[in-house]
Amino acid sequence: MKQKMVLKVTMICQKCRSKALKIVAASHGVTFLGLEGDEKEKVAVIGDGLDVVAMVAKLRKKVGHTEIVSLGAA
Repeated sequence: MKQKMVLKVTMICQKCRSKALKIVAASHGVTFLGLEGDEKEKVAVIGDGLDVVAMVAKLRKKVGHTEIVSLGAA
């Protein structure tokens, strides 16, 4: 089942933004990845069998504060 997840990630520079996108893109099951919001601070992910907890934990460790904005069916 396809899931859509939106994560708010604290990204203070372009390097942080690119690092966050690489981490999410490398995760298992990701089919679409994009930035949302006025300041491009939200990462939208669509995929099948996404491990939300592992993805958030990895982003918190490598990039910074991360919170789940929404999670549901795509």
